Amino acid sequence: MVANEIVVPILPCADIDEIVDFYRMLGFELTYRQLRPYPCAGVRYRDAELQFAGIPGFDPEQSYGSCIVAVDDTTEIFEEFAAGMRALHGRLLVGGIPRITRPRKRKNAGGASGFSVVDPGGNWIRIFQRKDTGADTAPATEPLARALENAVVLGDSKGDARQAAKILDGRLAKADAATPVPVLVEALVYRAELALRLDEPGRAEELLARLDALDQTDAQRASLAESLATAADLRPRNAGD
Repeated sequence: MVANEIVVPILPCADIDEIVDFYRMLGFELTYRQLRPYPCAGVRYRDAELQFAGIPGFDPEQSYGSCIVAVDDTTEIFEEFAAGMRALHGRLLVGGIPRITRPRKRKNAGGASGFSVVDPGGNWIRIFQRKDTGADTAPATEPLARALENAVVLGDSKGDARQAAKILDGRLAKADAATPVPVLVEALVYRAELALRLDEPGRAEELLARLDALDQTDAQRASLAESLATAADLRPRNAGD
């Protein structure tokens, strides 16, 4: 190996055009596309490049495709991706395939912030904060906060939304007046997001109703702006929206 290596993952998909349209929505540029002798395409965002191979009959639900992209600021990139998704769809896609998760601290990544994009091919593009950029490594101590950290590992890193939901449900049932409101907000929003991934819209509405009933100060609302924005994305849209 020599210095300054460039590694470009080649990921599977069923439809090259669908993949290209999706990544263009996020702000990627098309660098290459062909249909013969086999379908493939390349996209680039800043210095990150991805390539895709079209496989007829490929099932995104069965995909094991994944890669990690290390960045300085996950929030900045997430907001750019989210803006493109909202511009096309009017909201973030948080359930099914494709979807995006919001940046959250990952216990299994030394406290670094991370989020994932699951593309139409079922590939997990995992965007993580580089560990040399001041990641928060302090573990949570409050019981619900610890449960949330474990749920995020299962739901956002391992893709096990059902087990993540089970962990949060057990601790949310024990939440009381002593539970910090910010922690309860974060947990309810994430649990509602998991409900939509599990195709349980009724459960998501119950959790969001519990969120609405919380007594929050103006200062708490300001500090929780990102989570409350996520909650807005989770709410059902009217037919005309």
